[in-house]
Parts: sequence; C-alpha cells; structure tokens
Amino acid sequence: MGSTALVPSPAGEIVTGPVRSVRDIIPADLWDKQVGLLMRDYPYDSVMATRVLGQGYAYLLTAMAKRGQQLGLAPSKLVDVGVHTIILDTVAYAELCEKFNDGQFLHHVPKVEFKEDGSVMKTAHLVAAEGWEVDLHLWQDAADCGPCHPGSDSH
Repeated sequence: MGSTALVPSPAGEIVTGPVRSVRDIIPADLWDKQVGLLMRDYPYDSVMATRVLGQGYAYLLTAMAKRGQQLGLAPSKLVDVGVHTIILDTVAYAELCEKFNDGQFLHHVPKVEFKEDGSVMKTAHLVAAEGWEVDLHLWQDAADCGPCHPGSDSH
C-alpha cells in the first residue's frame, strides 16, 4: 500500500488513487505455489511469474466485484496466463470465489474468436479504478481484443 495507480483512461485522463496489493489477501504459501507453477509451465523467472500472477488476481477480483454488470471484461493474453494458473488450482479458486464473490463460482468461459472491441484496455482501467496495481505492459499484448465471453456470471 502507499503507492498510486497512474493509468491513462480511454478518454485520456489519468486514473489515480491508492493501490491495493493482491499480496495482502493471498496467503503466502498459495502465492509461492502458484508462482512456482508459472515458472514450471512457462519460460518465466520469478519476477515475471510474480507480475503475471498479480495481474491475474487483480483481474479476477475486479471481475468478481463487477459481477452482474455485463461490462465485457477481458484480460490480455499474458494476464490470462495468470488467470488460468489461479483457476486451475480449483480448491484455492473455489475458496477465492467463496470469499470475494458472495460464495458464487465465477466461471471462465473462453471464446475461440477474439473480440476486437478495446475491452482489454477498458478492463485494465477498471482494475485500476478498483484500486489494484496495474502492470500496464502486461495488458498491451492484446490491447484491442479479448478472449472471454462477456456474460454477467462469467469472465
């Protein structure tokens, strides 16, 4: 805590505010395990694995906070790697949903086609507006398209 998010919005203004860290809510042993899984399964060092995992959690927690609003949230390709690592650890993911999604499971419904509607950068701005730190470089690999179904009870 104590740092500030500075993310340009689609309209050009800067979104600022205190930054929440996912490390404050994810147990250290689970965090270390999932960083290790990313390093095992991808060509990431611990720094990159930590960045990807943090953005995956920030995205999922934002999707949970915005559930039912039909905002069409979408992660970038890199952020989606973190999301997959989190949701594949099904026991821990179910606990995350229980705690942060009113006990409802937040489904992941990927689509084959990418939607090229700017939803990825819009999502990064919503993540920042929720107070999570945004690692903007990890969102720019798919800035104009997203792979997820824009349903109200899924991401």
